[in-house]
Amino acid sequence: MKYRSRAFIAAAGTALFLSTASVAYAGGSSHGPADGSDQARSAVSTSSSATVSARSGPLGKILVNSKGHTLYLFQSDKNNKSTCNGECAKAWPPLKTNGKPTAGDGVNAKLLSTITRSDGSKQVTYNGHPLYTFADDTKAGQTNGQGLDAFGAKWYVLGTDGKQITKASPSSPSGGY
Repeated sequence: MKYRSRAFIAAAGTALFLSTASVAYAGGSSHGPADGSDQARSAVSTSSSATVSARSGPLGKILVNSKGHTLYLFQSDKNNKSTCNGECAKAWPPLKTNGKPTAGDGVNAKLLSTITRSDGSKQVTYNGHPLYTFADDTKAGQTNGQGLDAFGAKWYVLGTDGKQITKASPSSPSGGY
């Protein structure tokens, strides 16, 4: 009887260890922030209806998603077509939707639309520009991607007028605007 109890405890302990290790491994990433914010953002980047809102800050009135994360355009995108896939889309997650995008405060609903990406998902566009967040913007209001040259072209914050904002980003505030 004593042997069975020890065997059961050993098996249960091993199972607990393996499940904990697999959860820790699945949650870890060698790319992006250690706090898991990019995974959380990716998990919610496709919603029934993405909302695009406006926020005022050092770069002017800019577009943000429902979590307050800055939205960017990629200069390589042309004619309502996204060219950011694979590794690019990991660093610059596209703003996806399963429904018609919603215009929040300060956003012109007539400029909102969608395109179909190469993987079949729907990506939100504004004034013909596919919209993206930046994985290194871990807090609402950050503009760490402003003016970066990555994946073959520059990335810029998009203003509520539907045009890129090219002025340099000030140091991103730690708590948003």
